Amino acid sequence: MRSSALSRTQTVAKTVIETEGGVVAAQNSLAAEAGAEVLRAGGDAVDAAVATSFAIGVLEPWMSGPAGGGAMMLWRADEEQAIALNHGMRAPMALDPADYPLTGKGVAGDLFPWEQVVEDRNIRGATAVAVPGLVDGLGQAHGRWGRMPWAELLGPAIAHARRGMLVDWYAGLCIASTTRELAKDPDAAALFLVDGQWPNIGAWTALSETRLDQSRMADSLDAIARGGARALYDGDVGAAMAADMQAKGGSLSHDDLRAYRAEFHPALTFDYRGGQVHAVPGLTAGPTLRHALTVAAQTELGGTAPDGAGYAAYARGLRSAYAERLRGMGDDGESPQAPGTTTHFSVVDRKGNMVSQTQTLLSIFGARVVSPSTGFLMNNGIMWFDPVPGRPNSLGPGKRCLMNVCPTLGSIGDTRFAIGASGGRKIVSAVAQLSGFMLDYGMDIGAAFHSPRVDVSGGAVVVADETLPEAVLEALRAESKVATTRRTVFPYAFACPAGVMRRGGKNSGCTEIMSPWGDAICE
Repeated sequence: MRSSALSRTQTVAKTVIETEGGVVAAQNSLAAEAGAEVLRAGGDAVDAAVATSFAIGVLEPWMSGPAGGGAMMLWRADEEQAIALNHGMRAPMALDPADYPLTGKGVAGDLFPWEQVVEDRNIRGATAVAVPGLVDGLGQAHGRWGRMPWAELLGPAIAHARRGMLVDWYAGLCIASTTRELAKDPDAAALFLVDGQWPNIGAWTALSETRLDQSRMADSLDAIARGGARALYDGDVGAAMAADMQAKGGSLSHDDLRAYRAEFHPALTFDYRGGQVHAVPGLTAGPTLRHALTVAAQTELGGTAPDGAGYAAYARGLRSAYAERLRGMGDDGESPQAPGTTTHFSVVDRKGNMVSQTQTLLSIFGARVVSPSTGFLMNNGIMWFDPVPGRPNSLGPGKRCLMNVCPTLGSIGDTRFAIGASGGRKIVSAVAQLSGFMLDYGMDIGAAFHSPRVDVSGGAVVVADETLPEAVLEALRAESKVATTRRTVFPYAFACPAGVMRRGGKNSGCTEIMSPWGDAICE
């Protein structure tokens, strides 16, 4: 007997257009439009990335925002160079691991199966807030390659915040998923809830006109537009945000913000089946991606689409890579029941410059705490650390957080792509397979994004798209336990990717086909 009432005959697809102009692919179509408008005005891919980043922080605020962090991969066509930018979060210098005692009652219930901490202090509330890095990273990238005025690039985000994000059915669903936790913080409740409940999105056939009041966020963004990226760190905006968190019991200080600097790094570059892949090195999922693809490359593949041997090779590589990650980096994986709250967008301009940017608050709605002075929803980056002392990723003051983000560039022949995904532990599986689809089988970005995937994230079970042929499922079952599931709108059983491609001088882009908000917008 079937357990799901979801339609078996409905098909979902996204249109992919090739153009000589630039393309922005993002998990929110209005944010993608903000970036595309910058490209139309003659901006660089980095300019478009700044506009998209700030806009998506307003339009998808539970996924990322100025109080979050992330990582970026850049391809500079004029320099023929891939460059990594790490703007991940750090633990505050005043953080004391003794303030996070264990309950002794088993594992916590959010993204990571860490030992449970008293009052979930590492997961929610001001005690879970880490030093944000996103805005400094954007500022450094813009200072190096941006062509358009910084203030102009923040204009779309400010305008959207002044108007307030429209709470449609999808936004209502996201807010409803975390209503109980949001209600615990008066400022989060005031921003996202109505009388302590999720917003009314209208009757069955009615059109919603409910909007969030993001006016305070608009004022803060305006200050950052006028004062530059460092206004969040050195100026009044940062001072107010830190004071808000300390008033709520957190350890984030203005000195932490003033000391923060994002870091450029040489890309983690490796060969793969006649092509090249570039990822972010260090405490990201970049090394895990390299391991997965290196193992997958040991299996000879052929044809124009992956068969059982292909999917088994990717699964084998991911299984080995996660075993190494758990052993050496201190990341214990994540709970398979909990969704990650991250967003990804990719940009290519008409000259071939590319940006692949993943940014996050970590959990959905981050720490579920809003800074009332700034209007920013805060991250819960402290949850990235293992609360048990003496381990590779244990809590500690000033430490950089270990992230699952995996913004990636790839190339083979005259084809180059920039991809990434949201989805916490699911990100590497998506990026590895999408890279393989394009590098192993020559797929264009539309074919790759519409192809079914598997998820291998460190657990004993391979999660496979139920539309895969039985022969593929049997090949997977020969090496692992397999569970099949649907690609749905919410929740996501697989990661939610976005990417762009440049092939033969033409640009294209695509986003996760099940994402109701995601789009690739052309210049």
